[in-house]
Amino acid sequence: MQTQLSPEYRARADGLEAESILRKCVHCGFCTATCPTYQLLGDELDGPRGRIYLIKQVLEGAEPTRKTQMHLDRCLTCRNCESTCPSGVQYGHLVDIGRKIVDEKVPRPVGEKALRWALKEGLPSPLFAPAMKAGQMVRGLLPEALKAKVPAPQDAGAWPTREHARKVLMLAGCVQPAMMPNINTATARVLDAVGIQTVIASKAGCCGAVKFHLNDQAGGMAEMRANIDAWWPLVEAGGVEAIVMNASGCGVTVKEYGHILKDDPQYAAKAERISALTRDLSELLPALLPELATKLQGRVNQPDTLYAYHPPCTLQHGQKLRGGVESHLNQLGFKLRTARNDAHLCCGSAGTYSVLNPDLSYQLRDRKLGVLGEAFGNQPPDMILSANIGCITHLQSGTGTPVRHWVEVLDEALRTGS
Repeated sequence: MQTQLSPEYRARADGLEAESILRKCVHCGFCTATCPTYQLLGDELDGPRGRIYLIKQVLEGAEPTRKTQMHLDRCLTCRNCESTCPSGVQYGHLVDIGRKIVDEKVPRPVGEKALRWALKEGLPSPLFAPAMKAGQMVRGLLPEALKAKVPAPQDAGAWPTREHARKVLMLAGCVQPAMMPNINTATARVLDAVGIQTVIASKAGCCGAVKFHLNDQAGGMAEMRANIDAWWPLVEAGGVEAIVMNASGCGVTVKEYGHILKDDPQYAAKAERISALTRDLSELLPALLPELATKLQGRVNQPDTLYAYHPPCTLQHGQKLRGGVESHLNQLGFKLRTARNDAHLCCGSAGTYSVLNPDLSYQLRDRKLGVLGEAFGNQPPDMILSANIGCITHLQSGTGTPVRHWVEVLDEALRTGS
């Protein structure tokens, strides 16, 4: 796509990066066919190609409007279009730039600005955990819309205490320890069972995704630098073999630290190293399969249990990891299937999207639950599994079928009869 940057953006690094991305686009429209918001709304401007044209116009000097902002806001950043694109257009990076430059020129209404501020400051805050605990205490009294965002209290179980020569770092996350703490302890127990010790750096916090994608990119990058500082002593000493992520939304962000901080002379090299060390938890499974299979002999509880699996967009499109969880868990004796149709489509969670765009978000949730319910034909699944806390919470808000992280099921099986 030919682009003539206005002088304003020719002088900016993000403008030049956007131009480089735009030049790869060949207008083919393959991306439109797999865009969830285009499928719901049928508007070219609510698909990747239309949003690319909007960003291009702004970069060439057109004045953006509230309508421009709205169409960019409606994007889930699911990056399904990147999986479809034959030209390798890095749409996720482009839309981050587009939102930034549009927000610089288009002021938001006070109420909208306040909500976005509350989300970006509240979710990563140390006050989130006590607020969640208070909400859980009165959960039965909450309105349904709010109750859906407050999961029932969860017993996290014990953190393993054994020392191992093999160690990995793990990011606890900002909301996960308060909302679903068992995901982290289950991860530590599974790794402990195969001789790997999980280490959490106390000063590591939010991965930076919440602020970055709500267009506080400076705030998001500050959180990224803080995590690098927290992890660096162990990384530099060679004490850990990987940085493991059990929330794919965090994982895709940390894997992109090297790109996001590439122009930071103090952190660029460190960020690149951190990104290279980062692994989704599922990426460890192939090497662990033999030992896990031995330990799980006769322990796969209720082998006839049917598990429908929803691969998060941040895993299958952001990290380009497809089929691993399903394949490896099936090899271990679990009966796991993805939806027979639309497994590639977003569930509508998309970070804070379900709060900012609830109508579209809940349509996508209900559509996803419908196809997951048909994963085993006429027999509904006993449980839905996923790999990201946002997807898990969002899907659970629309169904009575339990929705859990796949590592929790593996953890329970390992503990059966032990």
